[in-house]
Amino acid sequence: MRILVTGGAGFIGSNLVFSLLSGGHQVGVIDDLSTGSMANLHPAAWFRRLDITDSALHDAVGEFRPEVVIHLAAQASITASQRDPERDRLVNVEGTRAVARAAADAGARRVLSASSAAVYGVPVSVPIGEADPKAPENPYGRSKLDAEQALADELRPAGVDFAVVRFANVYGPRQDWRGEGGVVAIFCGRMAAGESPVIYGDGTQTRDFIYVGDIVFALLEAAEAEATLALPGEDGPAYNISTGAETSVEMLVQHLRSPMGYFGMVEKEPARPGDVARSALDPTKAGEVFGWHARVSLEAGLARTAAWFKQPR
Repeated sequence: MRILVTGGAGFIGSNLVFSLLSGGHQVGVIDDLSTGSMANLHPAAWFRRLDITDSALHDAVGEFRPEVVIHLAAQASITASQRDPERDRLVNVEGTRAVARAAADAGARRVLSASSAAVYGVPVSVPIGEADPKAPENPYGRSKLDAEQALADELRPAGVDFAVVRFANVYGPRQDWRGEGGVVAIFCGRMAAGESPVIYGDGTQTRDFIYVGDIVFALLEAAEAEATLALPGEDGPAYNISTGAETSVEMLVQHLRSPMGYFGMVEKEPARPGDVARSALDPTKAGEVFGWHARVSLEAGLARTAAWFKQPR
């Protein structure tokens, strides 16, 4: 297939592009390299350096003529969303709308768009199902929820199959540990540098940690699925991509000590405002509709991630 990946030079996108090319697909990448890197980009991929809000996006997508578009490009920093909510909304909502419109006009038959556990906010119960209440706690979560609606508004009338995939806490090789990097990457980066990891709060808060390889498998299986993904109903085209299991932040540190070779101190800081106490997503629906389930255990995924962070750079 001809598959276009927006954000294909980033953490998840670059891992996906390598797998797609290994599987014999023709792959195009659109990335503005604001957080992605040319070092992550596979040399065999067709590439255009573009912001998804750029008016040139439409012609670039039309030039590649994708059968499937996997939209990963986003403003993904919660801090940045609070600092500049208008920019956050422009990229995440209007950028998604532009990608969807360009995909439909280029003749794509399916669009997959990355969303986030942030759309749920504080859960009513755990694990969280796709139809559970949505109460985003920050501009980032609100923009990702509005992006889901923008996708539906563009693609349902156009007759293009589509789905939003709501990722849990993704970790793995190539994740940047600086700035808004995930907690696994931050802990690994600090441990590799001989610095103490910092836990905010008492460490009992839980998250659903999913290895990037499992995210890649989910996107591959959704892209290749014979079933229609845009099921009717409010949350018909939404799928949680997660393990469904909770792991505390304190336990995460303990899991990382051996593979990282770090046995030093762990610092504690006060809990941050708005930090959710418990979070895990129910992935049952993805298994029922397109046969996906997480394959990589936390221990195996952390070992692979630690090995990558320990490599000299």
